[in-house]
Amino acid sequence: MTHSYDHYLQEILIPSDALQQRIAELGARISADYADSPGLMLVCILKGGVLFLTDLMRHITVPHEIDFLAVSSYGKGARESTGKVRIDKDLTSECEGKDILIVEDIIDSGFTLKFVKQLLRARHPNSVKIVTLLDKPSRRTLEIAIDYTGFEIEDKFVFGYGLDLDEKFRNLPFVGVVRKEALIEE
Repeated sequence: MTHSYDHYLQEILIPSDALQQRIAELGARISADYADSPGLMLVCILKGGVLFLTDLMRHITVPHEIDFLAVSSYGKGARESTGKVRIDKDLTSECEGKDILIVEDIIDSGFTLKFVKQLLRARHPNSVKIVTLLDKPSRRTLEIAIDYTGFEIEDKFVFGYGLDLDEKFRNLPFVGVVRKEALIEE
């Protein structure tokens, strides 16, 4: 992966301004929904959710904590979930009695989020809900309720805005579609 991002880019699927506008809308909705929360905690799923978390939390006006959970079901270089999820980094905060909002970059099969939701529910929070930037319902293998969705997208391999292409290009300010031919050329 020695090329610049434009070598891999087929098209910009969601430009930066559309991302920021939708994230502001999600933040306003979450703020209204959690106005009476006794304690909101945003749990960011690493690594992909970091950019989404930082922009989203700027738009959430109610007091909240943040924490991070790293889980993997893909493995380096993999393009599809194995269905086996492992915890690579656990939370440092207690969940009991708090309203937990899982912040995820993208949901496709549902394996990872189902695992995470069950893990957090076992820690006795007040509630557990999910906000995702991107949802790929056509890839869903397991049924999972998503409480807040930024964008529903088709089954395309995307990168940028936190989503990686073999750990690269998370820093892009937009969500782009990968040009599959570029991966074959590697």
